[in-house]
Amino acid sequence: MSLGCPKALVDSERILTQLRAEGYEVAPTYEAADLVVVNTCGFIDAAIDESLDAIGEALSRCGRVIVTGCLGARPERILERHPRVLKVTGPQAYEEVVGAVHEQLPPRHDPFLDLVPPQGVRLTPRHYAYLKVAEGCNNKCSFCIIPAMRGRLASRRIDDVLGEAERLVAAGVKELLVIAQDTSAYGSDIRYAPGSWRGASYQTRFIDLARGLAELGVWVRLHYVYPYPHVDQVIPLMAARRVLPYLDIPFQHGSPSVLRRMRRPAHAEDTLARIRDWRAECPELTLRSTFIVGFPGETEAEFAELLRWLDEAQLDRVGCFKYSPVEGAAANALPEHVAPEVQEERYARFMQRAATISRRRLAGRIGQRMRVLVDSVEGGTALARSEADAPQIDGIVRIEDARGVRAGDFARVRIVAADDYDLTGRLE
Repeated sequence: MSLGCPKALVDSERILTQLRAEGYEVAPTYEAADLVVVNTCGFIDAAIDESLDAIGEALSRCGRVIVTGCLGARPERILERHPRVLKVTGPQAYEEVVGAVHEQLPPRHDPFLDLVPPQGVRLTPRHYAYLKVAEGCNNKCSFCIIPAMRGRLASRRIDDVLGEAERLVAAGVKELLVIAQDTSAYGSDIRYAPGSWRGASYQTRFIDLARGLAELGVWVRLHYVYPYPHVDQVIPLMAARRVLPYLDIPFQHGSPSVLRRMRRPAHAEDTLARIRDWRAECPELTLRSTFIVGFPGETEAEFAELLRWLDEAQLDRVGCFKYSPVEGAAANALPEHVAPEVQEERYARFMQRAATISRRRLAGRIGQRMRVLVDSVEGGTALARSEADAPQIDGIVRIEDARGVRAGDFARVRIVAADDYDLTGRLE
């Protein structure tokens, strides 16, 4: 069972790939399993509760449970509620998890029968895959404990990443979703080490990663990109459609004083001016982001700054969270925590403003023709995504009367309707 973000999903895929290579099979139900591995999330209280509930469910229905992931960095939280778990490991502890499985269920490997595809075992549909380029993070955001859980930035070498991407594409992947805790810091920890791929030289850095992936001829979507100055270099690739014109940038707030309390990297950059420059160079650019409202000390004036920032930025895709204390985070010690009812009211106002912007921007797409990637087809209706839509988190393009279309296909559609977050298209 894999909980949490796409980075945790990639961790689960790596564990499954190793176990499958050793002859273990993935059971479809708890009752059919001899052992359950729960990969947890431990970032905010709601995620911790979900993880603890999942562990309890696995224990009640299977009885033998190994726990790993971010919440595993605090084993006392798990063992206090579920002392019967067999083993607790922290995040990225692939070998420790596999070793714990070996202790409970010794492998019976038959090299002639237990074959693993070269791209490994994946938990996503065949047509898209997450490509994790680094572990950990060097930032010290006051609301976050990810560096304490996952450690400092540890980038994979560029040739290793591009080689994995090539194998995924060869296996049928049509969209690569590039992820890390801080994707635009990629390679800084290993001094942008050189590498060779397909007879060309690359450095382990953000722009070379984008250039290399662009050679594969599939959709390349960049997530968790902090707006450091060198991110500007990737915009020409997007304008030329070498990679998708899409940036997922966690801005988190629009008030400089709140950003300082958050200790956000690059908070001093004039992000609005850069957004204008990006869109001038690449008008089709889609920008998505996440924000926190009700951060400790947030005044009504600072919240109003955020709304003004949002009005000017005109972001395409927006998510929002109400601030929640995280055990061990520096922000817990900040004064003037915002009352829950005020957080709720600001959250509602923020999401209403974001929905208005989204509705207006999507209405402008009516009449356009676009290429979409189909995720599923049921009852003659296909659910697809445009270049502007990441799976699970953004909107969809609904295609009614999707005759002859299958999941994983690209299709050409004309947009005929739009609502707050989704589009409706017709096949051409």
